[in-house]
Amino acid sequence: MKLNTKLWIGVAVLIVLSPLGLIIPDHFRAGSAWGEWGADEMQKLVGYIPRGLEKLSDLWKSPMPDYAFKGWEEKGLAHLSLAYIVSAVIGILLIIILIMIIGKILVRKDQDAK
Repeated sequence: MKLNTKLWIGVAVLIVLSPLGLIIPDHFRAGSAWGEWGADEMQKLVGYIPRGLEKLSDLWKSPMPDYAFKGWEEKGLAHLSLAYIVSAVIGILLIIILIMIIGKILVRKDQDAK
């Protein structure tokens, strides 16, 4: 099996496993996935909002908050799991496109230098 094939199989497995970050905390009634806390959850967990988090929390608004489509937040674990998988696929596609663009720019610069 070629290395590329192994890589894509590994990526596909990771995409399918991505909802585990949602399913496991829900199964153990542990609240949000570890490290996915916003300022409000941080306030509940530690009793205050760290100054840096408070300062930067409004800097970026996600196009898919909580990895879910608008209106899907309360539809249940199956819908949220599907949204996680779609979010993973979109993220990977964006990264691939970005890497290809950067690669073309670097190749063009290398050819111009010769």
